[in-house]
Amino acid sequence: MGGNGKEKNHAAELSNHFSHLKIADAIENYEDSKYVIFGVPFDNTSSYRRGSRLAPNSIRIAYDNLESFEPNYGIDLTQCKISDLGDLSVYEDVSYVLSEVEDVTRIIFNDRKIPVMIGGEHSITVGALRNLKDVSMVIIDAHSDFRDSYFDNKYNHACVTRRALEILGPNKIISVGTRSTSLEEITSPDYKKVRFITANEVRESGISNVISEIKNSISDSVYFSIDMDGIDPAYAPGVGTPEPYGLSSVDVRSILTSISDKIIGFDINEMTPLYDNGNTSMLAAKLIQDFIASREKAILNKNIK
Repeated sequence: MGGNGKEKNHAAELSNHFSHLKIADAIENYEDSKYVIFGVPFDNTSSYRRGSRLAPNSIRIAYDNLESFEPNYGIDLTQCKISDLGDLSVYEDVSYVLSEVEDVTRIIFNDRKIPVMIGGEHSITVGALRNLKDVSMVIIDAHSDFRDSYFDNKYNHACVTRRALEILGPNKIISVGTRSTSLEEITSPDYKKVRFITANEVRESGISNVISEIKNSISDSVYFSIDMDGIDPAYAPGVGTPEPYGLSSVDVRSILTSISDKIIGFDINEMTPLYDNGNTSMLAAKLIQDFIASREKAILNKNIK
């Protein structure tokens, strides 16, 4: 609260962290918004193809070509109270970047808004999770990302699920699309504390059964993280560490939209426009639209009932 008894205005404080780039449909100022988009142009721990630091702008440009009205949900995105803070400054130290993300998302969560974070590499997710407890997490990812350390760095992007487990605790995380894991990771005694649903399992059991399992396992508050390499490179070629035989874009959309009303924080990361033909940027932009529009539709349906 401010000195005059009114809720403190955090817009000025947040503006010190960001550039002034905007995404289409983000027409609200921070104070009046419900969904707060921001970019984190960081890829310093990427282990194969760097360039995800360029993704936030590439996704914004792709988003400009989408219609604001989403017919699948009957939602006008311009009415969804979206703001875009722009991008955090570019830094090389992962610990500093995570502290920046932690500070920014703390303010957004405390203001009872929903952060929509655009990476950048997957390590940035840890910063947002530091503000959360008693929540579930759903991850879309080709990799288990369960190393305790990689290249002597516990905050490497290959360690994000391991760090998430330390923050949230056992049986709180579901990672979907796994098809790459090391012997070190899979033999860890903590590996089974995360539910890894492989891409093969999705194909064999069907997306409806996977969604049912997710719904039966999660709490009423969910943090949702999309590593774009969880999607098959046929749909998303522009990623840092592509893996064949992945999830379809429609399956990822189905998972996301089936639980969007429970999502209290969202990020999308590991998109590398240097290796893209434009499809991956457009898909990432569309998934942001799908998240917001489906969530608004679900909330509207609940209020009608």
